[in-house]
Amino acid sequence: METTFHMPVLVKEVLRSLACKPGGIYVDGTVGGGGHAEGILRETFPDGILVGIDKDDVAIQASRERLKDFGDRVTLMKGSFADMASILKGLNISRADGIILDLGVSSHQLNTADRGFSFSSDAPLDMRMDQNGSIRAADLVNELSEGELERVIREYGEDFRAKKIARAIAARRRTAPIMTTGELAAVVAGAVKGRRRHERIHPATKTFQALRIAVNDEMSNLRRVLDTGVDLLAVGGRFSIISFHSLEDRMVKQAFRAWEKGCVCPPEFPHCVCGEKQKVVVITKRAVKPSDDEITSNPRSRSARLRTAERV
Repeated sequence: METTFHMPVLVKEVLRSLACKPGGIYVDGTVGGGGHAEGILRETFPDGILVGIDKDDVAIQASRERLKDFGDRVTLMKGSFADMASILKGLNISRADGIILDLGVSSHQLNTADRGFSFSSDAPLDMRMDQNGSIRAADLVNELSEGELERVIREYGEDFRAKKIARAIAARRRTAPIMTTGELAAVVAGAVKGRRRHERIHPATKTFQALRIAVNDEMSNLRRVLDTGVDLLAVGGRFSIISFHSLEDRMVKQAFRAWEKGCVCPPEFPHCVCGEKQKVVVITKRAVKPSDDEITSNPRSRSARLRTAERV
C-alpha cells in the first residue's frame, strides 16, 4: 500500500525547509501515506521523533505500514491538524522543532473511485476525507439553497460562472437528486457550454474543488491551525505548508507576514500600544515550486506551493 497511496510533492524541498536534525520533534499534520514523514525520520536518525496526524483511516493504515521500521520514533494519531495543539498536549509535547502540512486531497483519495473526489469515473458523490463525517458532497449539492451553492462555488472554487452552475444544479435536482460524480460533472459542463478553447481543465474541476473544501471545512481548519500552530514551535522551529490553490496559499502568506510583522498598530501611532511581537522570520520570500522534472513525473504536483517560516 505504501508505494501506491500517494506520491508526496517537494520532498527534498520540505526536508531543507524544515532543517531537520537528530533529536528533534516533528509533526506531520497531513501524514497521508507517510512520504514526507519517512524523509523526516531518515534525516533525524537516530533519535528524531515524528507525530503523524490524518483524518483518513486509510492514510493512517498506510503510514503505519510504511513507517513500521522506525519503531517508537513514530506516533500516529487519527484527527485533524486543526486540533494539533490538543493532540500534542495529550502526548505531553509542549514544543515542536518543525511542522509540515501538505494541504488538499491525496492521489489515493482521487484515484479511489468510491471516495467521490473525482469525476474521472462515475461514483457516489462523497468527498469526505474522514469517512466518519456526517456531511457528503451529495448533501450539499441537493440541500443547499441556490444562493448558498453559488457562494460556495464562487468563494471556494473561484469560478466566475458560479451563478450559472448553481442555477443549473438547482434546476436539475428538481427533477431528481444529483447523487454521483458523473451526474454533477455533466450538469456543470452543460451549464457552461463545455470548456473554453483556452481552458485546459474540465469545467467541473472548480466546482468539485469547492464542494470538497466545504465538505471537509478545509479553510476553517487551516485558519485554526494558523491561529495556534506558531505557538507550538520551539525557537528556531520551522512551519512549512504546501498549498495547491490560491485560497490556501493566500491565507498562509498573509499569516506568515502578520507573524513576521508583529505590531498591528496604525502607522500614525507614535509608538506600539498593541504589544504584539514578531514571532517568525519568513524563510521563503517567494513560494517554492516543483521542478520541471517533478512535474513530469508527478503532474499533480504542478500547482504545489511551499512556504516556510522560522520561530524567533
